Amino acid sequence: MRHRLLRRAMPLPPPPPPPAPRTPGVAGGRLFSSLPPPPPLQSRREVHVWYLLPDELNDASQLKMYMDLLSPSERKTALSMNGEKLQKGAVLSRALVRTTLSRYTNCKVDPGSFEFKKNKFGKPEIGIDIEEKKRKTAKNILSLARRYFTPSEVDYLAKIPDPDAQQKEFIKLWTLKEAYVKALGRGFSGAPFNKFSIEMAAKNGIRISVPPKIFKDSDSTCDCLSENWQFALVELNSSHYIAVCVEDESRSSDSGNGRLPLGLKVW
Repeated sequence: MRHRLLRRAMPLPPPPPPPAPRTPGVAGGRLFSSLPPPPPLQSRREVHVWYLLPDELNDASQLKMYMDLLSPSERKTALSMNGEKLQKGAVLSRALVRTTLSRYTNCKVDPGSFEFKKNKFGKPEIGIDIEEKKRKTAKNILSLARRYFTPSEVDYLAKIPDPDAQQKEFIKLWTLKEAYVKALGRGFSGAPFNKFSIEMAAKNGIRISVPPKIFKDSDSTCDCLSENWQFALVELNSSHYIAVCVEDESRSSDSGNGRLPLGLKVW
């Protein structure tokens, strides 16, 4: 999931009127009547990222209509969040997933009809993470890095004299690591951050490095780690970093074409 330009945030469209007996696809068409169709995916190596700004939606009736799109388990999870702000964000994020997927079917599939599965570790298999650039940390940056990162990453951060620049690089590394762990579908406990390194200054872009002993340790919780992944890191609205991680199929193919670029578009 990689490089292309960011575009401005697109808020969720006005929700449909109160539901009448629905024909598949009708509700989706109403949801997106005011929006152009999404651009087609040019290849398997192109990734589209859609985001929203929850503060732009303040109509309680609209929020309820978006809530109605969610499955019972999604609603339960959203309402279990601590505080109205987190609950609202959870509802809108799930609604965005459903409505966006519907748009990619030309609204032939109703947003509320999608069913999502998790892997055996209880995780969705998608490698994306977003973090605030100015995220506050309770401890010194290098102290946190020594606790969670590899020695090479700690050395990389220690060589940055400016505290603000050092914090930014720390957040970038954290965001990239989160995206990788999510792509593996394991979670932090299944792929601890200190078991693999992110190389920010690699010649061919951002790379991951896994110590050889990890590959050979079949009893380790980290036997899922590999270097066969590609990353993209972009800045969002000058306030957040988005990291995307996808498996690098070109490295395992016999095409002989070498590493293929990864396209990333953000709306």
